[in-house]
Amino acid sequence: MTTGTASPALEVRGLVKRYPVKGGLFGGGRVVHALDGVTLSLVHGETLAIVGESGCGKSTFARCVVRLEEPTAGSVLLNGADITRLGARALRPLRRHMQIIFQDPYASLNPRYSIASLVGDAMRLRGISGRKERRRRVAELLETVGLGAEFLDRYPHELSGGQRQRVAIARALAAEPEVIVCDEPVSALDVSIQAQVINLLKRLQKRFGIAYVFISHDLSLVRHISDRIAVMYLGQIVELADTSAVRARVLHPYSQALFSAAPVADPGATARKKRIILVGEVPSPIDPPRACRFHTRCPYRQDICAEKAPELRPVEGRLVRCHFAGEPGFPPMPAQEAAMHG
Repeated sequence: MTTGTASPALEVRGLVKRYPVKGGLFGGGRVVHALDGVTLSLVHGETLAIVGESGCGKSTFARCVVRLEEPTAGSVLLNGADITRLGARALRPLRRHMQIIFQDPYASLNPRYSIASLVGDAMRLRGISGRKERRRRVAELLETVGLGAEFLDRYPHELSGGQRQRVAIARALAAEPEVIVCDEPVSALDVSIQAQVINLLKRLQKRFGIAYVFISHDLSLVRHISDRIAVMYLGQIVELADTSAVRARVLHPYSQALFSAAPVADPGATARKKRIILVGEVPSPIDPPRACRFHTRCPYRQDICAEKAPELRPVEGRLVRCHFAGEPGFPPMPAQEAAMHG
């Protein structure tokens, strides 16, 4: 698994987030277990993708990492500095080093401000106070993301979805961050525009050495853009591997089912691949299963799965949260069945 010798740009250690359940007959004292002990890191210039079903905790993770949500426990380190418990004043100068791109470009840009103001405000974090200088640099940034100076005085409602997301990317870049958290950044866009935005992100990464946390439900897209992939289920990482290793096979039973459902461009491969259908609904994060959280839906479950929680352990060059992954007789899924060729 890729670790590299460089110091991490971002480290997340044992991140926990619980939301109290308010109201209702049985609401008192109950909590939603959104994140439960998530540990990840990434180095400069790397893209780490996080995938999983809706409600698994991906977006909560993104918001906790950039301190839009306060984690219940755990720590977030940016370039080795713990930012988890910093107050607003102490955190302000550090925000320029880590930015976020949201899913919906229609909701993430304030309609009352021009593009020059939206992008230029981020430059204040870098101490660029002169209006003319900010405007000049905003124009350069707009050129960088494929727009131009003619967009400076326009407003978000005058732009298409793809143009708005490019503005959102320019706003993130304006602070010259080392880490950008991308929370489903292209899911609200047309397919043709998605490719343009993804290629833009890759070019910018190559040019500026930015590290991305890329959250997505599009497994084909994740294969294209990521260096490593983390699979999340009910607030926990269940598999973490290099993308090349995932192309070869996935080991956790949930990862197998997830990737077996991914569409494949080749009709022949689609006909050959085996779809794994999980039985049962995703358990409630208010009352997640004890021990292994996936055991209620796992086709390979044994008694121990309901009695003892598996650790996230090294197996064949990756990390897997499963008692049996890598053991003789445990059926790993071939790459073509994992649908990562498309």
